[in-house]
Amino acid sequence: MPYNLNLPEEFNAADYFVDRNVREGRGDKTAVICEDRSYTYGQIQEKVNRFGNALKSIDTRMEERVALLLLDTEIYPQAFFGAIKIGAVPICLNTLNRSKDFEFYLNDSRARVLVVDALLLDQIEPIRANLRFLKHVIVANGPAPAGDLSLSEMTSSQSSTLDCAPTCRDDSCFWLYSSGSTGSPKGTVHLQHDMVYATETYGKKILGIQEKDVCFSAAKLFFAYGLGNGLYFPFGVGATTVYLPTRPTPEHVYETIRRHRPTLYFGVPTLYGQMLEEEGDMSGVRLCVSAGEALPAAYVQRWKSRFNLDIIDGIGSTEMAHIFISNVPGDIHSGSSGKIVPGYEARIVDENMQDLPVGEVGTLLVKGDSAAACYWNKHEKTRQTIMGYWINTGDKYFCDEEGYYYCAGRSDDMLKVGGIWVSPNEVEACLIEHPDVLECAVIGAADEDQLIKPMAFVVLAKSRQASLDMENELKAFVKSKLALYKYPRWIRFLDELPKTATGKIKRFELRNLVQHHEV
Repeated sequence: MPYNLNLPEEFNAADYFVDRNVREGRGDKTAVICEDRSYTYGQIQEKVNRFGNALKSIDTRMEERVALLLLDTEIYPQAFFGAIKIGAVPICLNTLNRSKDFEFYLNDSRARVLVVDALLLDQIEPIRANLRFLKHVIVANGPAPAGDLSLSEMTSSQSSTLDCAPTCRDDSCFWLYSSGSTGSPKGTVHLQHDMVYATETYGKKILGIQEKDVCFSAAKLFFAYGLGNGLYFPFGVGATTVYLPTRPTPEHVYETIRRHRPTLYFGVPTLYGQMLEEEGDMSGVRLCVSAGEALPAAYVQRWKSRFNLDIIDGIGSTEMAHIFISNVPGDIHSGSSGKIVPGYEARIVDENMQDLPVGEVGTLLVKGDSAAACYWNKHEKTRQTIMGYWINTGDKYFCDEEGYYYCAGRSDDMLKVGGIWVSPNEVEACLIEHPDVLECAVIGAADEDQLIKPMAFVVLAKSRQASLDMENELKAFVKSKLALYKYPRWIRFLDELPKTATGKIKRFELRNLVQHHEV
């Protein structure tokens, strides 16, 4: 059932997530830890205010977009909430993209201001002449070239007090760009109340997040999952968050956990698999979380066996801000995405949008008040995805009699083999149970008769060698576990799978390899 937030009509998310913590007596509580630096809520509030005043000094107005191309450091909450506090709209940009992507984002959004980490400035230089709307580049964490603005110099002279802009709970608050796996990326517009809704539902009811928690998200702040994990969940309850600016390798992640002892750890399936291959310790962590794509049951079991820790898997989306179906501590069904998060509703429908019986695979629709308002300048895409109160996730799911939801892949990933639907996820989950398999992805490929059959791309565990014997062993393994028609007719070994910045497998790249006979 829907969750009633009871927010006032005039509402500003920066006041709720930053100022409220100081008002409630947490001004001296540690809010952010990054490497060897730490900041209290009072210090973050002051920096948010200085940043907001700096934006006002260059005539940034309510509703104007402010693009953030920032690594995960203490600058992120300052810039994010500083923009929101003056009524501007921050856009979280994927730091792993390239110049041509940033050219699209900045021109599509018409952002007049870009806040960029000095280490990422080289991605902006080649496209400056093509940025039609950008007026100001603010450089953080390093010196600014001539003609640009230095964040530290701008903010040092600004007032440390700032009144919130008179936004309302349904005003635009922040944007996230979708990954654009089909077509160009879409600017997803979220409202002032969305972060509060996700915090009150998933954050509190599933994670049980409290002020005493320390959060560490290896998933980065620039995408929806990481933004909740590392920013508005901990700020929503006055907890502490830990930032890792560098790439989240198993070595870096284990070292961060050893050093700062988080209680909540957020990863993605690929990283959990890599961490299982390396030495490390998870002492201090009370709960692990996974999202991004379906978590293999084998990872859940191996993780529990090694660390005596649960991983709760769930499904969320950019459009819904965070996770809306999840396993919960004490009720983990390996291989399942779990049950609907309190405050959300779900349906599984056929191609005519009619509800399907229990156990039948269909398209997953979800409803909840963290849903995005629209895609920016994409009317038709908005109508296809946002169907009144319901969001069409594009994911194929089925629900069992007990209310557990199971992923069967994306709408365009399902395979029909011999007239029977085959879920790539099911074949992948089976393959990854084999002790020699680290990662895998299954797509459809045509045989000599142009009939579609499963093809598997496999990354082997350390010290394991690709060979014909290994290929035959893996095929036999799947045959022993699943219906015969589901086994992969071809297995190709790769050093790594192509992935998006958020850890999702780029299946279209694998399909292109097959189409161009490169495997």
